[in-house]
Amino acid sequence: MSKGAPSVRYAEIERETAESRIQVVLDLDGGTRTDVQTGVLSFDRLLGVLSYHGYFDLGVSVEMLKPTHDDHFAVEGVGSALGKAIRVALIDSAELEKTAHTVAMMDEALVSATLDFSGRSHLSYDLHLSRERIGDLAAESVREFFVAMTQSGRFGLHIRTLAGDNNHHLLEACFKAVGVSIHRATRKAERRP
Repeated sequence: MSKGAPSVRYAEIERETAESRIQVVLDLDGGTRTDVQTGVLSFDRLLGVLSYHGYFDLGVSVEMLKPTHDDHFAVEGVGSALGKAIRVALIDSAELEKTAHTVAMMDEALVSATLDFSGRSHLSYDLHLSRERIGDLAAESVREFFVAMTQSGRFGLHIRTLAGDNNHHLLEACFKAVGVSIHRATRKAERRP
């Protein structure tokens, strides 16, 4: 990661609650490194998809302070820390595009993500997951991740299923679409006539 270089959009966030200790390192201008260890393997893979398609470096570590068989605390906590990291990394940024819309696919699944760095948090979530669990990840935790991320990041996000019924494919298309939208919305704004 390129911490300390001029005009690098970088943040390190630590978040501790009674249940977990979470560290997130983010470099919005990286795009080559991902090191994610949340203890939820399916979620780790999805965060890798987000980082890869968002062209940003991402480091995440989660330490559970109390034993639990519920992924909620880790997933929601990472969402909160990642949203704050994005907000902090953008504090001194030049004028940004701020908005982006992306449609991404994975086989038969098609998902759209529309994002607005407006300073106001909002999530509209319509991802049609039909299973309770996808691997070791609870389906309901995915929504909580995006709720926490948009609230602490102070941005708006709409996620919509356009086609598909395979839960793994829908999740991958969703995280691809959100990653690309983050990348596009955080680019320097082009001058308009």
